[in-house]
Amino acid sequence: MSRCQFNFHYTFRIRYSEVDAQGIVFNAHYLTYFDCTMTEYLRDINYDYVNEVKERQEDFHTIKTTVEYKQPILFDSIVDCWAKVQKIGNSSVTFFMELHTHKKEDLLAIGEVIWVNTNQVSKKPCRIPELLRKKILKLEKEL
Repeated sequence: MSRCQFNFHYTFRIRYSEVDAQGIVFNAHYLTYFDCTMTEYLRDINYDYVNEVKERQEDFHTIKTTVEYKQPILFDSIVDCWAKVQKIGNSSVTFFMELHTHKKEDLLAIGEVIWVNTNQVSKKPCRIPELLRKKILKLEKEL
């Protein structure tokens, strides 16, 4: 995808603790990058995730993640993670993400994360909060 197809991105620098002996980002850190980006996405749309979890006794469980590695990412690189909600179901949210070198189109990795909203007492899926749905739709107009 082109960066213009995304309405949100989060920029970060690769730390020494994230690379292996070859100086390349260790594969498990990509999921951390995606998770941080989703947190910042929620902050950007002004969704108070922590208080909503406390008040509603609902939280998101990750049920699926995929990462497709396109190019190695090296220590001290500055990276943009572009994110969009690709789909909202009754109880699930699907995030699609791309990692690019900061301010460039070169594709480093592609990822998908699927969350399911779950009642923390019953541990069963429940409907996405309407407030969150509205805030996502406001940003992701094409959904």
